[in-house]
Amino acid sequence: MVYASYAKGHPDELQIVGVVEPDPVRRKLTANRFGLADEAVFESVDQLIAAPKQADAAINGTMDSLHVATTLPLLKAGYDVLLEKPIGISQEEVLKLYEAAQTYNRTVLICHVLRYAPFYAEIRKRVANGDIGDIVAMQTEENVSYHHMATAFVRGKWSNLKDGGSSMLMQKCCHDLDLITWMKGNVRPVKVNSFGNLSQFRSEKAPEGSGTRCVVDCRIEASCPYSARQMYLEQKMWGPYAWDNMHLGETPSKEEQLESLRTTNPYGRCVWRCDNDVVDHQTVIIEFEDGSTASHNMTGATSRGYRSIHITGTKGEISGILEDGCFRVRRPDLRSVDRYTEELVELNVSNDMHGGGDLRLVADFVSTLRGETPSLSSTSLDKSIYGHQIGFLADRARLQNRVVAISAL
Repeated sequence: MVYASYAKGHPDELQIVGVVEPDPVRRKLTANRFGLADEAVFESVDQLIAAPKQADAAINGTMDSLHVATTLPLLKAGYDVLLEKPIGISQEEVLKLYEAAQTYNRTVLICHVLRYAPFYAEIRKRVANGDIGDIVAMQTEENVSYHHMATAFVRGKWSNLKDGGSSMLMQKCCHDLDLITWMKGNVRPVKVNSFGNLSQFRSEKAPEGSGTRCVVDCRIEASCPYSARQMYLEQKMWGPYAWDNMHLGETPSKEEQLESLRTTNPYGRCVWRCDNDVVDHQTVIIEFEDGSTASHNMTGATSRGYRSIHITGTKGEISGILEDGCFRVRRPDLRSVDRYTEELVELNVSNDMHGGGDLRLVADFVSTLRGETPSLSSTSLDKSIYGHQIGFLADRARLQNRVVAISAL
């Protein structure tokens, strides 16, 4: 729905002309939002492709395990696709989709929206222009806030592999791994290792006085930072997660919300007593074919959620935090007081999600379909695979306690 909202502001560039949605309530709400006729509303991809071709392209926002299965028939039926990340839930799936896109000569752009955030786009430009020379080492961080961690990866959709389909690394950090490979340009990764586990959100770590559901039997709910009542009801955080169809305009009453948290709502569960099995922290170490290295640290349940990057090159370095909206470029200089020069690059960062990248991605997708030259940020399928390979093989390395080689495509 976020990507589709581009049509509201740019009707001359993009029009939403149909919807595929198995849930009847969501299907109706979406059809109403975009004024869709009954013949443009479908319950499944099979129904869509059985009908006359409806559009030039499709936006695929299904859950991770459905990405490839629902995109393959779209490609065969002649649709180009804007596909939510991760591309798929295994390396084999991703390569299967890559081959299909080539076979049917279709365009597939992956929603690595951070490439389009002004913060990362400007850093990539500086690297491409040679401002810091050749990259020698890179460190990135993703600090997932305690409320985001609890909502998405302990109580919610991606809390366990069985239901979510993806590891936490692939669901949350395939953005970051993609940024690392993007910054390196055409230099491919060749080795990866990884360490991490589920340390915090386990039943044996539950504090004394905690219960099974926050608003039912918890004696410490009033002071707990993970209180579902405080997080979703009082502070009104993560509403589209906690309440069905809020992103489509439906909002339950406060009484209905409280009853939901008390009974069946998974977001009402104690964070130490859920069915989560994904890691809550993980480190990935990568070597590239030119001998340069990179590392990525994902840490869950931090006080502040933010992403950082530090790139060291042969002529200087770049470092910054996405949420601060600025970065610094430093270069060696023996004549200066500090023995280096520093340039502060401040950016007009939008309030949009992902540092302003979401709708810039859609604009580039539209531009690509028009036959215009893809931007430096282009997230075409062929340019997005190495980051995914790093993620899948990092998880294998972590589980098998070994360094894993990354094959060339």
